Amino acid sequence: MTTAREIMHTGASCIQENETLEAAALKMKELDVGALPICGPDDRLHGIITDRDIVLKCVAKGKDPRTMTAGQLEQGKPITVDAEADADHVLRAMEDNKIRRLPVIDNHRLVGMISEADLARHLPEDQVGHFVEVVCAVT
Repeated sequence: MTTAREIMHTGASCIQENETLEAAALKMKELDVGALPICGPDDRLHGIITDRDIVLKCVAKGKDPRTMTAGQLEQGKPITVDAEADADHVLRAMEDNKIRRLPVIDNHRLVGMISEADLARHLPEDQVGHFVEVVCAVT
């Protein structure tokens, strides 16, 4: 049984709620990622911010990414999965919520992220193909 811990990439780096979107964009560039977990002062996961969020919810609305914070873009409780969850549970969570990135939690702390690329590297082609059909297909 493949677990979320085996699929995820480790070292997920958080952006703090009070950091600017400019800082988030620079961190995304430095890490070569399209999303960052948003963590509060307690280092617990409070949300996720994507490069698309920065463009559509800040720049395209005429707001300033040098002053707008990551916390201002938080929306609802993030979907997560436990590190010991099996691959079927991971896929179900991503498919049911139509998300392409999934934070992995162990003992209430962020330990990694699962992306489409991680799924492609660790799961059989038929499972990845179904995921793509469900989550990525244009309807």
